[in-house]
Amino acid sequence: MGRSPALALALLLLASACEDEPAPQATVPPRGAPNARFEIAEDLAKARDKPRHRSDGLGRAWLEPASDGSGLSAQVGTPERFTIVYEAGVYGIAKGGALYLQVPYNWGWTRPQLVDPDAPGFTTVVTTVRGLRFEVEVADEWLIRIHFPDRPLLARERIRIDYGVGSAKATVDAYAERESTFFVAVDGDGDGWREWIEASPTIDVAPGPPARIALFLPPTARSGEPIPLRAAVLAANGDMGVDFEGTLTLTLPPGVEGPTEIRVPAGRDGVAAPVTLRFPGRGVLRVRAEGPGGLGAESNPCVVTPAAKTLLFGDLHGHSNLSDGTGTPEDYFRYARDVAALDVAALTDHDHWGMPFLDETPENWKRIVGAARDFHAPGRFVSLVGYEWTSWIWGHRHVLHFEDEGPLLSSLDERFDSPPELWAGLRGLPALTFAHHSAGAPVGIDWRIPPDPELEPVTELVSVHGSGESFDTPWPQAGMMRDNTVRSALRRGYRLGLIGSGDSHDGHPGLVQIAGGASGGLAGIYAEARTREAVLAALRARHVYATNGPRIVLDATLDGHPMGSLLPADRGGRLEVHVTAPEAVEAVELVALYGVVASHPGEGRRNLALEIDVPKLGPGHVLYVRVRQVDQGAAWSSPFFFVGEEESARSAATEKPLASD
Repeated sequence: MGRSPALALALLLLASACEDEPAPQATVPPRGAPNARFEIAEDLAKARDKPRHRSDGLGRAWLEPASDGSGLSAQVGTPERFTIVYEAGVYGIAKGGALYLQVPYNWGWTRPQLVDPDAPGFTTVVTTVRGLRFEVEVADEWLIRIHFPDRPLLARERIRIDYGVGSAKATVDAYAERESTFFVAVDGDGDGWREWIEASPTIDVAPGPPARIALFLPPTARSGEPIPLRAAVLAANGDMGVDFEGTLTLTLPPGVEGPTEIRVPAGRDGVAAPVTLRFPGRGVLRVRAEGPGGLGAESNPCVVTPAAKTLLFGDLHGHSNLSDGTGTPEDYFRYARDVAALDVAALTDHDHWGMPFLDETPENWKRIVGAARDFHAPGRFVSLVGYEWTSWIWGHRHVLHFEDEGPLLSSLDERFDSPPELWAGLRGLPALTFAHHSAGAPVGIDWRIPPDPELEPVTELVSVHGSGESFDTPWPQAGMMRDNTVRSALRRGYRLGLIGSGDSHDGHPGLVQIAGGASGGLAGIYAEARTREAVLAALRARHVYATNGPRIVLDATLDGHPMGSLLPADRGGRLEVHVTAPEAVEAVELVALYGVVASHPGEGRRNLALEIDVPKLGPGHVLYVRVRQVDQGAAWSSPFFFVGEEESARSAATEKPLASD
């Protein structure tokens, strides 16, 4: 382990260090985030409060196959034609009413158009009903509106919509999924408000060909104990479900006991059963796998020691096609467990965004709760019930419940439509909230409201949106606002642990960076066990860290205290940092409230150990570790918070140290 006096000396610059925040100060509204979207909130509230006519949302619709049998399923990124037939319900659609077709917009579907038969997305609308005239328009990108100006569409009368009927057809989803939905809505009385019908038609989108291997070890393991290795063959964009049968050849490090190949049988969607390795010594394991057709991959690093801490990787934020994502809840959890090899996962579909709204569709909420319950396997995989509290005024937060069920408290419910009301509604439950994309687009967080210390002890620093840490961060979030970064929230005195999560919309929890952009998000969680109770305790204690996707193993202790601890000020101490990264490290940085105060070059290594002498710091100071790989992969420890003697003593009395090597 290397000592670096220069790092300790650089801490003396704390008082004069200055964070680079070049963006102009946004005009802060009297309430809400600086970039609050009041117009969205008002439109959603109007739609919520509008009385519904008995004919709204009635009728049925289905997909009809083409003469060659196509049009009922598809493969990612391919051109296809779809025929949707709608039959009016018992009350029909009144004169002046309208029928709507929402073509799937997540992700990559061709926008429908009515003008050019030779261009992609050409759409026609026909009927066999005599004397029925209608007007067709593309009302909003992927939304087709069919208006009946002269006479009603009577019960059992039909309309046929052909999407992709031209020579170029229409390109389907860029990601594989089951139950991709053509949403059909009806404005039965012509008042301008529509409702989705009960069962809109769906198709399954198959993945592309095998193109990559996902290969994962646990991030830490104890010497001599079983070490599971998980492998899956995926499409180029990370989709599971590929048509693959074959053998992957394994290259194990010296001294590792285990098989030299892993079999992927037919009918397993490219997912192999895990195999077990053992390593009696100590060191860093990295396994290689090679497959037919040039497939190859290296696993994430696994740090093996006789008394290794239990480190879990989790993705606590993502979406399915029950709001504005891809895939079913069941496939979301299966991908998290069997492909991404996560220890912890939560599905957090929007409460009042997407189609249809979760807070107005009890059966969808029941399905999410059921999927989380069914996949939960204490000791192996922790699945959590969750949703996204989607406030366009105060900012988005996701809510996690740490038992089999929990309430959905909607951001459009006047009892819970501000953060303090949300926390009041959750008080006493084993639940947490997490602010995310807090520094910028699509909407930030109003940091003038202090996070509830019991219910919001951590914040999501990084996701597919990028990092909201600061203006000097790797892969910064779009639209970041001065004084709204996570670091500025720490300067307000908020004691927040730091995590990452994906905010995936492509059905790839834990691996959103494959197709969603260079930045993803993971939570590193130092927990005593793979259980909901242990994960909740670790999050509350802030024994967690963030990465933007790579499975960097980061451990930082100050005089033996884990990251996230409250420590006595004016004492100083010794900071020990251990980094094991998938790629070469560019730098290990020590960060304070106003920016980087010290940096240790990684020198292209993947394993680093540092000792840093921390000088005496007064109450209110904060320090955390940031790791930067050469490819801009990054990790951020939760901060160490320096507090007065009395508060530090209270914290120490309740702190339960983690077992360490």
